[in-house]
Amino acid sequence: MNPRTPRSSEPTAAEAGAWADVLVRRRLVHTAVLAPTGQWLVQDRPDGPLRVLMGPADLVALAAIIQHHTRTMRPETR
Repeated sequence: MNPRTPRSSEPTAAEAGAWADVLVRRRLVHTAVLAPTGQWLVQDRPDGPLRVLMGPADLVALAAIIQHHTRTMRPETR
């Protein structure tokens, strides 16, 4: 596995929005909505608690955590 290259810039709202769409479409979270304040409101399950993420970087970090968890939990197919 290659080490991660550090980002050269902060994630944008557009990038976070794209990741939010992927997470919802793939049913990895129930909802992810951008609030007028720039915060993201995320709910894992319809009846679950609402999490407030402070901005795009937090949403992209959440996507990375979910992606890492998904990849490490599936059996190797090599």
